[in-house]
Amino acid sequence: MPTIVERAREIEQKRGELAKFFDDHRDGDTYNMTSDEAKQVRDRNDELTNLAKEWEEAKALEDIARSNAEQLKLARTPARPPHAGGDPESGGDRRAQELYKSLGQRFVESAAYKGWRGDGGASVSTGQVITVDIPDFDLKDLFVGNEAEAKTLMTTTAGWAPFNPRIPRVQLSAQRRLTVADLIPQDQTMAAAILFMEETTATFNAAPVAEGGTKPESAFVFTEQTSNVRVIATTLPVTNQQLDDVPQVRAVIDNRLTFDVQLEEEDQLVTGNGTAPNLRGYLNATGLQTQAKGADPTPTAFFKAITKVRFTGFADPSGFIAHPNDWQDIRTLTTADGIYIWGHPADPGPERMWGLPGIITPAITENTGLVGAFATQSQIWRKQGITIEMSNSHSDFFVKNQVMLRAEERLALVIYRGSAFCTITGI
Repeated sequence: MPTIVERAREIEQKRGELAKFFDDHRDGDTYNMTSDEAKQVRDRNDELTNLAKEWEEAKALEDIARSNAEQLKLARTPARPPHAGGDPESGGDRRAQELYKSLGQRFVESAAYKGWRGDGGASVSTGQVITVDIPDFDLKDLFVGNEAEAKTLMTTTAGWAPFNPRIPRVQLSAQRRLTVADLIPQDQTMAAAILFMEETTATFNAAPVAEGGTKPESAFVFTEQTSNVRVIATTLPVTNQQLDDVPQVRAVIDNRLTFDVQLEEEDQLVTGNGTAPNLRGYLNATGLQTQAKGADPTPTAFFKAITKVRFTGFADPSGFIAHPNDWQDIRTLTTADGIYIWGHPADPGPERMWGLPGIITPAITENTGLVGAFATQSQIWRKQGITIEMSNSHSDFFVKNQVMLRAEERLALVIYRGSAFCTITGI
């Protein structure tokens, strides 16, 4: 297993390689990377996170070993008995040593205890009380001169506190899983906006024509539509000492800043209102259809929404999104006989409805569901994957040995056909 120094050098080398990788792909204030290159960055960051954890574990083990060696050395150092007076030739020092033996030490050296153990001397039967006479032990022997020694109870709070090493695990706060983007196709773009042509008028007049008759005329109108690339970002101030003294903390910070950006991205994909600098999410898409639950069972309302997507939106739904509390009500539906419709409770039960895969997430408002052709009528375009940069040029951070970390990404959500999506309300 590599030593702490070797592991630290490896981490430093790989951080340098990652920094060079970023420099090689820097274009002004942005980074130009392909999907594969962005994946390389994430893989290298994950590797650095694991190496930092290994370094922390090795450091903790070395600290434990050093502390144990110190404690063992103290334990093997003989204690010098206190002075009891008397002439050494008359046995005063030997008597002092005998007096200051602990009660436990005198007990195990007694003939009665040795006999019970089978070491010879008096014999004691099992279950019999062992009585040991300790001569010359009296409270007056605890006095030196005319003054009594102070006997203070030694405890872990008032004495020597136990050594408690901290394990390398960092328990993060509970957060929801990021799942919505899994339904949506994704691609890269170099543009600041995604432009596409939408057919806004389609007049189909094809018809049978008699010989010599006038052929009917069709009409089609196309309109340019735009979805702007938006920025999602967050920052975090931190001291140089925190980063230098605890190498593991950088990996934790990078992880949480990345998650923070992704969490906001998911909210924007679902509920963004489209007003700059927000994305326009599915619940605010132009042409979005709505199906009220009313008196229908919830699965029936979802199927009616599927029908609207197929009949009015002329698209094939590819999935649905539901709030966990709403999915709970669906998953626990029973027949009049109490039989679970979605399967026996002992079975895991797929998160599917009417053949469509489901995303169960608090990202969507409770009592509202969404069905749509995510795979064919929407797309995420990423101009810049999540990048994390650090600088001490903010405010007076340089003189205070502080740095500002910034995590950001740039992306656009394009909903090509709003009628290919339908909300279910009143669940």
